Amino acid sequence: MVEQWGIRVPAQQGEKLRRSLIDEGILDLSLKVRREGSTLMLPVTEPRESAQRYEFESMPERQVLPRHELVGGIAIMQDHDRKCAEKILQSRPSLHTVLCASSEVCGEYRTREFEVLAGNPTTRTEVIEYGHRFSVDLSKAYFSARLSSERQRILEQVAGNETVLDMFAGVGPFAITLAARATLVVASDINPQAIILMLENCARNHVENVLPVLADAHHLPGTIPWRFDRIVINLPLSGTEFLPGAFRLCKTGGIIHFYSLVSAEGEHLEYIDKLKGTVVAERVVRSYSPGQWHTVFDIRVGDE
Repeated sequence: MVEQWGIRVPAQQGEKLRRSLIDEGILDLSLKVRREGSTLMLPVTEPRESAQRYEFESMPERQVLPRHELVGGIAIMQDHDRKCAEKILQSRPSLHTVLCASSEVCGEYRTREFEVLAGNPTTRTEVIEYGHRFSVDLSKAYFSARLSSERQRILEQVAGNETVLDMFAGVGPFAITLAARATLVVASDINPQAIILMLENCARNHVENVLPVLADAHHLPGTIPWRFDRIVINLPLSGTEFLPGAFRLCKTGGIIHFYSLVSAEGEHLEYIDKLKGTVVAERVVRSYSPGQWHTVFDIRVGDE
């Protein structure tokens, strides 16, 4: 038996969560799913909200592979190891490329540089997520498969007559997902390549109520004539500076989903209170680095 982080879930919800964890690249495939009566414990490679330590059985017949993240048909390794990259490539028929990031996410376009270690020489792939198909180019526009469950969580909160603003939309995964229930989704990004991919993704998913906007988010409060029921700010490293503008763009009583890297619980509460907002939920999405967590604050906007 091996002790590992695990997430407890009712058995009838197990397959849905399993697929979500695979999409995020954190399901520990070296361990067996554990069952206790009507509940399952799914092993994961890192701590996240609701995860606890459990004992799991190993799967000795499964090849132990270096840690990597899956984005569609691409695997992203942490280490520059071509031999291990070939092993990863051969481990799943769906994979076509193995990459290693040669830079951090940086610049106003939030992009990274990659080196191809094995497979096809490309950074472009297709991601299938809860019935949607997204064209992604990892070197040209930001995309995180690890937020797939977050997109579904927010979708469940959207009412049928809502208008939504995604201030950092990337290739459109939040916008296209939320469009299933919203009346209109305005999807803004400063990156022209992201907007091109977003237009492609809207067309391939037959979504007609997403309005892509090529713009610097600093200028949105002065250029967009509407106020919104719901706003998504997914810029974890520097999103705080855009909160005042989001408050100006959000209706009284509306919700802002603000994603940020934090080092302690409640880190932004004082600032949010000064903006006349109330945090109705704070949850850890995933661990980011030792002492830092990718966290989302659901903020209700108060009176001006």
